[in-house]
Amino acid sequence: MSFARQMHELVSPIHELAYFADEVDEALMALGLRNTWDAYFAGRAAPLGLAPAEVVHAIFYNFAPGEVARHIPYVWKLTTPQAALAAREQGCTAALRRILGDLADDPSIARAADLATKAAYSAPTVGRPLYAGLRALPAPIEPVARLWHAATLLREHRGDGHIAALVSEGVGGTEAHVLHALWEGMPAEKFGRIHHLPAAQLNAVIDGMRSRGLVDDGGLTDAGRATKARIEDLTDTLAATAYVILSPAEQDQLRTDLAPIGKAALTAVPW
Repeated sequence: MSFARQMHELVSPIHELAYFADEVDEALMALGLRNTWDAYFAGRAAPLGLAPAEVVHAIFYNFAPGEVARHIPYVWKLTTPQAALAAREQGCTAALRRILGDLADDPSIARAADLATKAAYSAPTVGRPLYAGLRALPAPIEPVARLWHAATLLREHRGDGHIAALVSEGVGGTEAHVLHALWEGMPAEKFGRIHHLPAAQLNAVIDGMRSRGLVDDGGLTDAGRATKARIEDLTDTLAATAYVILSPAEQDQLRTDLAPIGKAALTAVPW
């Protein structure tokens, strides 16, 4: 397994506390937002400033048409990007501290935060709009907050690269969910981000993928599996640019320090 893939498995659960920890929703909802999806879009889109729904939809890529527009720009009538960023960091830091317990004050946290931050601020921003917006923000000083921020930078850097890989294969946002669900052996209609779509809308997406030879009645075709494998391989290759700055010894240290942190964070991520 490549180092970039190993880092993805370690840093993603830390970043994803932003979407599953109660402390985060509470901090964002305290700004006057209506629901958890308001909190999601305000928190994640905040580095983009007051970007309109069309821009956020393009950058996030994988939401069905109209979903972003139900929350952007409405959330900016209730709060500001600056307030949303502060609330998100506050909630994620509190959640990570709760999950880590005594480990939160261990020297390994500060060490991991410093190495992850070194990597997270080193990668190229060209073609990575969400990562670029986040990287324009100063890194927090407090180690737990600094670690969460670095994990988020690394996750969104990888995410922007993943979208580039999807685009290179001609796979759209909803199609990406279908592809991933079937890759994991799950019926598309049961998958988290698309299970709520009207059956006719989802079936139309699947029919389009079938016409291109990516799926059949049994799931992914050989061509579909090959497409998914190419996407994942290219995503890893593009993500690796964030870690070139780390020496082999620093990579080993970061992997070692992140292992118990990522494992603990997984307790709050429902997959």
